[in-house]
Amino acid sequence: MADQQGDQQTGAGENDLAVMEPPAQQQASRKKQPAKQPPKPAPPYKVLLHNDDVNEFAYVVKTICRLTTLSAEEALTRVLEAHESGISLLLVTHKERAELYQEQFTSAGLTVTIEPDEVS
Repeated sequence: MADQQGDQQTGAGENDLAVMEPPAQQQASRKKQPAKQPPKPAPPYKVLLHNDDVNEFAYVVKTICRLTTLSAEEALTRVLEAHESGISLLLVTHKERAELYQEQFTSAGLTVTIEPDEVS
């Protein structure tokens, strides 16, 4: 008799497992997730080259070419603009990269500042 009761209990237990609800974690994963918004682009920053009376044009052009993707012709145009007007826009990028450029140009002995790009 005890064996039959044990079998009956085991059988009842198996049936209970078949109708059990999934764990809360599984239920939560089945819930519809809200649509994720794509990340907003980082605000743009200008990297500005300032004129100086210390460095030669060739050195400044070579440094710009070494640190950026500008060609020698584009770099020379910007160096001449900085020489004539006091300042020239080198490029526009996100803040962290602009800060990196500023550090690299400063290490090379050139004066570069950054500022937010006023995009309308």
